[in-house]
Amino acid sequence: MNLRGAGVLGHFGIPGLAPFIAVALFFGGMGAAVGAYVLLSKRTDALRRAMGIGLGVAAFGCFGLATVFPLIVHASPTFTRPSTGARLAFVSPQQGEEIRGSPAIVRVELRLDGGKIVPVTSLHLVPNEGHIHLYLDGSLVSMTGLDAQIPASLGQHSLRAEFVAVDHRPFRPRVLATVTFRVGP
Repeated sequence: MNLRGAGVLGHFGIPGLAPFIAVALFFGGMGAAVGAYVLLSKRTDALRRAMGIGLGVAAFGCFGLATVFPLIVHASPTFTRPSTGARLAFVSPQQGEEIRGSPAIVRVELRLDGGKIVPVTSLHLVPNEGHIHLYLDGSLVSMTGLDAQIPASLGQHSLRAEFVAVDHRPFRPRVLATVTFRVGP
């Protein structure tokens, strides 16, 4: 099972309503600008001219507010990585363990000390809160909590788990655990 697409999709999150409000303001400004152009492009009476100027001012205001609104509400992504003191370890499978099956269903159990698993994806980063990513032989196979079941074919395998921040990117320093196991018939 290959979840590379899920890994890519898992890295997108909605940082709240600020981007949606900014886009709505932008489109409102576009509408006001078009209205102002239509009203002011022909010689008309004073009332239509005043309405056109009013729509132009409204368009200018919408564009300006759409530009600064995300900054006002601090909706910008964080450029520094959060740190954590969390530690991650495998409970199962154990180092060097042989699991029977063709393919085998590997029961993964992890222990996380000093961190909290949260189901939310966000750009608002909180130290010690995040998700678990599981990689089998370098490929992302699961984005779960501390327990999972993954299929594995015959042979030697490396399983890596990483505790990542709520934006699905690594903490600094990275919180990793790795175990190797073998699947036999």
